[in-house]
Amino acid sequence: MTISAFSRYRAEWYSGPTAARRDILAGMVGTFALIPEVIAFSFVAGIDPEVGLFASFVIGIVIALAGGRPAMISGAAGSVALVAAALVHAHGLQYLLVATILAGMLQIAFGLAKLDVLMRFVSRSVHAGFVNALAILIFSAQVPQMVGVSWQAYAMIAGGLAIIYLVPRISSAIPSPLICIVVLTAIAMWFPMPLKTVGDLGRLPDSLPSFGLPDVPLSWDTLRIVAPYALAMAAVGLLESMMTANVVDEMTETRSSKARECTGLGLANIAAGAFGGIAGCGMIGQTVGNVRYGGTGRLSTMVAGVFLLVVMVPLRPWVAQVPVAALVAIMIMVSISTFSWGSLRDLVRHPKVSSVVMLATVVVTVATHDLSLGVGVGVLLSGVFFAWKVTRMMDVTVEYDAASDTRIYSVTGQVFFASADIFADRFDLREEAKHVRIDLTGAHLWDVTAVGVLDDVVAKLRRQGAVVEVVGLNQASAVLVDRHAPLMRDLAA
Repeated sequence: MTISAFSRYRAEWYSGPTAARRDILAGMVGTFALIPEVIAFSFVAGIDPEVGLFASFVIGIVIALAGGRPAMISGAAGSVALVAAALVHAHGLQYLLVATILAGMLQIAFGLAKLDVLMRFVSRSVHAGFVNALAILIFSAQVPQMVGVSWQAYAMIAGGLAIIYLVPRISSAIPSPLICIVVLTAIAMWFPMPLKTVGDLGRLPDSLPSFGLPDVPLSWDTLRIVAPYALAMAAVGLLESMMTANVVDEMTETRSSKARECTGLGLANIAAGAFGGIAGCGMIGQTVGNVRYGGTGRLSTMVAGVFLLVVMVPLRPWVAQVPVAALVAIMIMVSISTFSWGSLRDLVRHPKVSSVVMLATVVVTVATHDLSLGVGVGVLLSGVFFAWKVTRMMDVTVEYDAASDTRIYSVTGQVFFASADIFADRFDLREEAKHVRIDLTGAHLWDVTAVGVLDDVVAKLRRQGAVVEVVGLNQASAVLVDRHAPLMRDLAA
């Protein structure tokens, strides 16, 4: 690590007492926002809550040290749990731990191979759809906690929201969500009422995590079982982490190292598996909340992990008394702040295809509860619409020189697999002129499909008795022609 890189890394940990205080308080709030979601997704994955909580503690510590995005909170939640559920159901927890370690190794390999560049294919429309879908999922996850509850629960949620939004008008020294948790817990303890508490969500761990390798046979059969799940967990985890990092980049107007985030997440998941936890990824809801509460450095991420351990064991009896209504109020605020309200206005202002991509990303994600699938559909639609737009920009104009009996086809635009058939249709293959000139000065051949179509057109024109001349090939197109169209070598000029 160079001196400048070390200085930057040190600044990401400590940039002054004020920032450090905000990081600590924001990390503490992030822990309380982390607990209910980790427990909920532990049930989704078919594992005990303590497995998810242990993993979140370990991942939080490692990602704070090795991650590429300061202030980003990662834990055992998200679409990774959906992938893991099938493996746990079929083969049990021990095979999940192996898959977690293998997923971490794959993520390290992805990071070293710089595969984070694939995020460049995620358009702004997909990004907006991802954020909006996530906000909807965060809110919808709170709905079960608001159905069939007492009126006191609704009153506590309303009171919590009032504290969260009104306290910052008076002072922002302490994050209002933390005040919300303390005040509502005190009220619930002093005035007993029918309220669900954190202790009712699931069994909290009563001991520290311990190191141990998975108890499975080391064989090719084990690898064959876990490899598909490990690959899916690695891909889904990286996708959610990269999207979360992009959100924080925009919120803080800073840049992060996506490749380092890949390797950092890989190390974190290997450690999680070795300590009996499930694989995790970036948690955008908690991360957005952390940044909103004032967390900007790695210290906030570290505190979120360390405080989770403190909460899980020594303070377990008190944490169990925190009313779920307080956590619901915090997550409602996070969902409101996460949603890109400007995207609603953009539905009218932006091109229709961009709006379709954004809406498709939202609909698929919300319908499947799978962020990776929604983003995948959005990226696919973006690619199809882009290819269609580029295809429409290609044109072929035709001129005839009577003096030399030459038909001149001037091609402009991009010729590739999507536009190759249109390119071929512009030629009259019953050509009666003695000479045909195909001018590609304003065109570019992108792939073997384009070269193959051009080769077919030339062959058919020659069979009609025409003398064909191809001119204007740029260097890149000429290389493709030389490699994949032997018939064209003598014609290209």
